[in-house]
Amino acid sequence: MTNYLYYPGCSMEGSGRSYRESLEGICEPLGITFEEINDWNCCGATEYVSLSTTPAYAMIARNLAIAAGEKKGTEPLVAACSACYLNLAKTDHYMGQQPALNARINDALGAGGLHYDPGTIKVRHLLEVILNDVGLDKVKAAVKKPLTGLKVAPYLGCMVPRPDVDGAYTNHEQPNDLDRLLRALGADVVDYPLKTECCGGHMTQVAPKVGLELIRRLVAEAEKREAVMMVTVCPMCQINIDAYQGEMNAMFHTHYKMPIVFFTQLMAVAFGVEPGKAGVGREYTNAKKTLVQALKAAPELTLAAAGVAPAARKPRPDKRALPMPRMADSEVEE
Repeated sequence: MTNYLYYPGCSMEGSGRSYRESLEGICEPLGITFEEINDWNCCGATEYVSLSTTPAYAMIARNLAIAAGEKKGTEPLVAACSACYLNLAKTDHYMGQQPALNARINDALGAGGLHYDPGTIKVRHLLEVILNDVGLDKVKAAVKKPLTGLKVAPYLGCMVPRPDVDGAYTNHEQPNDLDRLLRALGADVVDYPLKTECCGGHMTQVAPKVGLELIRRLVAEAEKREAVMMVTVCPMCQINIDAYQGEMNAMFHTHYKMPIVFFTQLMAVAFGVEPGKAGVGREYTNAKKTLVQALKAAPELTLAAAGVAPAARKPRPDKRALPMPRMADSEVEE
């Protein structure tokens, strides 16, 4: 088993609970373990940095300092939340690029008996770890229930592939990383050109019409591409698109009901975990019915794709007929 330090972030106990539960369900098949760092604090999400730079970065850097003190070798710090990943990664990067900022942050950390040297810990997103460390071959080998016939739109959001200071992703505007992972599960991945467009973040609170329009564009495009659900890697994106579809429909007089799930939920289900135990069905726009229908169809669709005819069903007796004893084939006289 390969061990990683893990920063969960605040949402994994709340709106991102399904993300956490499904992540727990895929670790063993993939041969990885995550060790949560002690006494971590909120990363500040997206707003705090714009209000007060030094306190915001010091709050983020505190987590880096804790992780650096707990690492036993070269293991990186993994974040599943895209906002957490971006904040941790850019804080480490900016501290290395800006000596004055580095000095101010460490002065603040010193008040709590901490210090962080930029570059001490490498920050990575969960998706990139699964793709580049675990690998798609191991993912495919763990699949027990292929998601054949499930048409999904891969939605990365805007914070994972950019700025990508380490060059971890294939393309910053149209990366295919999530696409490849979903195909390894057997899913039918649609061509989704808005995969790195912003979901609006907290714009639904600041400027509702703007925020809801950003969500409408994403959902409308997924439906146009005939996807039956959207798949994301970010708790903020998931709750934003999921929870505000009702308000979006009311504002724009639309009737969209697009489920949005975490990629780890589809991985867990494909690995044989029951959908409910992977948090499927907890969404505002319930994904369970769509997913269960796809799984029921999967065995026959998989055989058909391989050119093998599914087993013929035995004819059902007429419900109006009286029950009659049936002889075994060996007892039938010719």
